[in-house]
Amino acid sequence: MTRIDAKFADLRTRGKKAFVAYMMAGDPDVARSMEILRGLPAAGVDVIELGVPFTDPMADGPTIQLAGQRALEAGMTLTKTLAMVREFRESDAQTPIVLMGYYNPIYNRGVAKFLTDAKAAGVDGLIIVDLPPEEDAELCIPAQQAGLNFIRLATPTTDNKRLPKVLQNTSGFVYYVSITGITGSAEASAVDVAPEVARIKAATDLPVIVGFGIKTPDTAEHIAAVADGCVVGSAIVAEAAKGGPVTEVLDFVRRLAEGAHRA
Repeated sequence: MTRIDAKFADLRTRGKKAFVAYMMAGDPDVARSMEILRGLPAAGVDVIELGVPFTDPMADGPTIQLAGQRALEAGMTLTKTLAMVREFRESDAQTPIVLMGYYNPIYNRGVAKFLTDAKAAGVDGLIIVDLPPEEDAELCIPAQQAGLNFIRLATPTTDNKRLPKVLQNTSGFVYYVSITGITGSAEASAVDVAPEVARIKAATDLPVIVGFGIKTPDTAEHIAAVADGCVVGSAIVAEAAKGGPVTEVLDFVRRLAEGAHRA
């Protein structure tokens, strides 16, 4: 059982919904992003998605693209992202961390070396948005053999014919993308999301977490109410980009988490 599995089992036992927070590793620099990362669990975050900056983030909107650009300009790399996780684990052995990004940096490092290093650093799962199920042998299956969850995205265009393929080797949770488009581009609607979550849950026992288009505590509450939890990314990244004190960023995260936990 991974930390992700344990977290969702605990939340289920307590009748709670999950709040998942995304942040970009190294944005705007290692020190500030490390301070934010360390503060997320106390702000109510159940699972952390840590973005790995990449030069061609095709699934991301302008907010996260710019965050990745800032991180790359500050010298952030996959190696340094894993170092952040190792440092985080020195004081937190419980909070699950999922690396979210693209396959190219992993391919360049070498899959076997990456999986060994990620597991040793304390990574619990992967979301690699540009590897479809047809390429499961490339990373998904080796990752699961190494003890890491491989989390797959389902979208509004994932029909009933495609859904079993998407779910086939998915573990940890299913990430349902609430809108058609890139991150930060529209507002999520619980009315639209609810039947899609129900459709996915009819096909899997995994938790279904909804992301994209969640920007406020109220929306977090409404979306979490019709799923097993929600993810907020662009709104948190945008708050961090304002350059205010880290305490303000974490207060913003706390309000979002409280919204999700009210569901």
